[in-house]
Amino acid sequence: MRVKMLDLTKQYESLKDEIIQAMEEVMAKSSFILGENVKKLEKDVAEYSNVNHGIGVANGSDALHLSLLACGIEAGDEVIVPSFTFFATAGAVARIGAVPVFVDIDPKTFNIDPSKIQEAITPKTKAIIPVHLYGQMADMDTIMELANKHNLAVIEDAAQAIGAEYKGKKPGEIGTTACFSFFPTKNLGAYGDGGMIVANDDEIAEKLKVLRVHGSKPKYYHHVLGYNSRLDELQAAILNVKFPYLNDWSNLRRENANYYTQLIKDNLGDKVTTPYIEEHNYHIFHQYTIRVEKRDELQAFLKENGIDSMVYYPKALHLQPVFAELGYKEGDLPLTETACAEALSLPMYPELTKEEQEYVVKKIAEFFEVRV
Repeated sequence: MRVKMLDLTKQYESLKDEIIQAMEEVMAKSSFILGENVKKLEKDVAEYSNVNHGIGVANGSDALHLSLLACGIEAGDEVIVPSFTFFATAGAVARIGAVPVFVDIDPKTFNIDPSKIQEAITPKTKAIIPVHLYGQMADMDTIMELANKHNLAVIEDAAQAIGAEYKGKKPGEIGTTACFSFFPTKNLGAYGDGGMIVANDDEIAEKLKVLRVHGSKPKYYHHVLGYNSRLDELQAAILNVKFPYLNDWSNLRRENANYYTQLIKDNLGDKVTTPYIEEHNYHIFHQYTIRVEKRDELQAFLKENGIDSMVYYPKALHLQPVFAELGYKEGDLPLTETACAEALSLPMYPELTKEEQEYVVKKIAEFFEVRV
């Protein structure tokens, strides 16, 4: 059997007619930049997130970058980030000349450990970027308590977490802004790049709208140095077709995650650590990530048996060569470094079948020489 990490063709086939019609309508109207499709998606995602504003941008990385600028983060400022995340989280900080300050994770959830944030705060600290990794939100109450105490902006990196909840609240309801990615592999994915920022604060939202169009307001009058970072109208049209299905897809992901966990616990015992879900969280499983010893050997075995898997992430950000000048060394963030050696994401998408999941777990059991 061949089990793909993600099979986008299945989703496309189910929506093909709707998507083609939406794209043809954009072509017929020939309004390609910040048109009605972008406005609709901004409105719908804002309402879905229970916030006042949605600002479509070119990608999730720009969403983080522009959020930092809108929050007044400048060169030399420090921004606290987890080291166990995709590069864009820290890259957005470094690109404006600010300094990413890396902290360790909660080993159960893989999210930033709030107890480590306090000791990382200095007079130069201006913001925290918690990442809602794999589709589960970070411990936002403790993070916001620290942020309010020290007057820090909180930019939620929700690239993997649209639709997730923390104590009934979604990304954007808690922090200063929340940043979504519509990269094709995301739970709500475009057919190219795309991103969005959601926010409650009117002033922050207005700054973001100006920053995404070269800092122009009104047109051709520039009071700030902005960027060319607009969500494409064609991508917004595609996303508008997909958006009504998001909750159903999230539920299917959760069902698949529950089935994986059941199979693993019934057959593999303590050889594999399944995802931990905080009881107050609604986890939407962008990834189903296990922890396992001999991770690399297991991944190679799965590949030999036609099963895709991915390592998110094999090298911690604090040890990346691009950040060498910050002076971090191996052993500084031990829980992050252990996760980099043990985390393995299994195939996960709404259309994944039980038969495919059973085959995946069967082969993991074979690797550990466990009879299923």
